[in-house]
Amino acid sequence: MKVEKLIEQIGADFFTGVPDSQLKALCNYLMAAYGISEHHVIAANEGNAAALAAGYHLATGKVPVVYMQNSGEGNIINPVASLLNDKVYGIPCLFIVGWRGEPGIHDEPQHIYQGEVTVKLLDDMDIASFVIGKDTTEEEVQAKLSEYRQLWARGKQCAFVIRKGALEYDGKVKYENANAMRREDIIRHITAVSGTDPIVSTTGKASRELFEIRQANGQPHGYDFLTVGSMGHSSSIALGIALRKPEKKIWIIDGDGAVLMHMGSMAVMGANSPKNVVHVVINNGAHETVGGMPTVASKVDLVQIAKGCGYPNAVSVASFEALDEALQAAKARDELSLIEVKCAIGARDDLGRPTTTAKENKENFMAYLGQ
Repeated sequence: MKVEKLIEQIGADFFTGVPDSQLKALCNYLMAAYGISEHHVIAANEGNAAALAAGYHLATGKVPVVYMQNSGEGNIINPVASLLNDKVYGIPCLFIVGWRGEPGIHDEPQHIYQGEVTVKLLDDMDIASFVIGKDTTEEEVQAKLSEYRQLWARGKQCAFVIRKGALEYDGKVKYENANAMRREDIIRHITAVSGTDPIVSTTGKASRELFEIRQANGQPHGYDFLTVGSMGHSSSIALGIALRKPEKKIWIIDGDGAVLMHMGSMAVMGANSPKNVVHVVINNGAHETVGGMPTVASKVDLVQIAKGCGYPNAVSVASFEALDEALQAAKARDELSLIEVKCAIGARDDLGRPTTTAKENKENFMAYLGQ
């Protein structure tokens, strides 16, 4: 189905959410049509998007649209149940949900269980849902929207669940920035300095690149915990490790989108101020793993935020010389450090995926930590 036709049928004029590769056609269309404006806001997380949608409805009386990967359903449970629900404020909303891990469709491990419970979670939240696939007709969508409008009038929420390849958009949107360093090269520099220290890496291409760098170097994969899901939680995982393993230097390879998604974790990190943590945030100002749509991180001073959260050391670097200097200093000092690294958008077309399972990664990492 052409995404333009879907948007026309929905008839909304406000969209907010978190980008998803399954919804790349929708995201690219919204960027081409609206950019970032009063009609379209890319949120920090899906709960943030649900609250933005509520504010839009309060101001206009109209029905907003919130888009997300199905992994974001967990982030909307609280605002849906305690804010939008018709037993509370009765705020209508349309959710557009990319169905990763749909049963019978091969996908990555973090999507398997999420895919199994995607529709059930919507049912449990009293959100009426309709699945859109490649063969879904415009007439079927229009009929379902007629039902949804009756539900919206009663303060209910509804959802379209989007199967892989269901939406199409022929327009082209190019995402780029002025930064010079590539993320894979940045990670290569990090591993050169971290040596045999444990690393917790964020979900997406960063973990895939780290896995391939270890492979190329002939190094054990047990050095690294690859956070294949749970976007925004890598630094909290690392803090939990660091507090129990004070004799080990724990490194975090994080992304700007992940940091923004659960930024409160920086306050918890700073308040605990573990002396054995180096938090590296690779900032390309983009949700690159799912298509390249922008984050607000290019407009945010992460160094000042880190210092405000209690990080005693925080710097931003934009060259390999400055990066190496900052990495060496962080490794040598006995204090919490944050290094923001300005990064270009882009990755190798032939970038692979880890060849070990998530459980094998966990077991190897735990065994290494226990040595």
